Amino acid sequence: MGAFAISEYTLQKKYTIKPFDGSAGTDRIHFLNVGNSDAILLESAGKFALIDCGEDTDNPRGLPGLELEGHEDYVVDYLNAFCRDENRMIQLEFILGTHAHSDHLGGFDTVLSQDNVKVKKAYIKPYFEDRVIDEEVESWDNLENYRSTMDAIRENGVACVQDLTNLSFSFGSYQITVFNGEEPQAGKKVGENENSLAVLVEKDGYRVMLSGDLNNLDGDEDRLAPQIGKIDVLKLGHHGYKDSSTKRYIDTLQPELAIQTTGNPPNLSVKWNVSIRNRIPIYSCVRHDGIILDLSDSSHVQLYDHVTL
Repeated sequence: MGAFAISEYTLQKKYTIKPFDGSAGTDRIHFLNVGNSDAILLESAGKFALIDCGEDTDNPRGLPGLELEGHEDYVVDYLNAFCRDENRMIQLEFILGTHAHSDHLGGFDTVLSQDNVKVKKAYIKPYFEDRVIDEEVESWDNLENYRSTMDAIRENGVACVQDLTNLSFSFGSYQITVFNGEEPQAGKKVGENENSLAVLVEKDGYRVMLSGDLNNLDGDEDRLAPQIGKIDVLKLGHHGYKDSSTKRYIDTLQPELAIQTTGNPPNLSVKWNVSIRNRIPIYSCVRHDGIILDLSDSSHVQLYDHVTL
């Protein structure tokens, strides 16, 4: 076992993480095990909301790089397990898609098509194909994912908000603040990750940063770090891959722990910035088979894993 492995194991022992036993909580953040993708369920005071929805099985253009395992059925099962009321209905106060990649938007059309799912509002940033790099336009299905999500929103009569600049609102006991909500710059092409929203969830001074696929290729982490400030928990940007979780971002946010939405090891620079330099443990919601962050008592936050349905 290498020096880093020993360090990471030691770091993780600083926090108690219990196997989930169905414990009731009034305010929780669920990081679903949806492989190398994001699906995060917010729960507060009996209300529910979904940030991103995991990879789907659709591959409309038959692109060889997109023959991926879908998790949309798992997300539906998860919602039925945790959100269904006495009438077997699921009400989501809102859904939010951080950006148009299939490992984030993919499952929303399936969720919205369920007869027992009702969504009040959708927050979806506009997608401009002419402002995205050619590699993604030619080889990825961003546009198809965006259109299928927007079609499902319209077909199900969901109110959709697309101007996300300076967006902040309350949800249950939480305050939600959206960063990077501005439209991409016309005449400039970037990867869709550079357009990713990031979402800050706050309760009684406890702060959880859900970084979406935010990275620093366009300077977004450097730009946003001072606006965000000190936090308690960080969902690593872009699954902990390269060009994310850069030095200034981590040094400024200084989380107590980090959650990674993939089973892959973090990039070496991410390991360095997060765990080696700043002694912050990283927990993978794939290796832990789902993670629930229970904020019901914000003075004694609890982590659970092995979330079985």
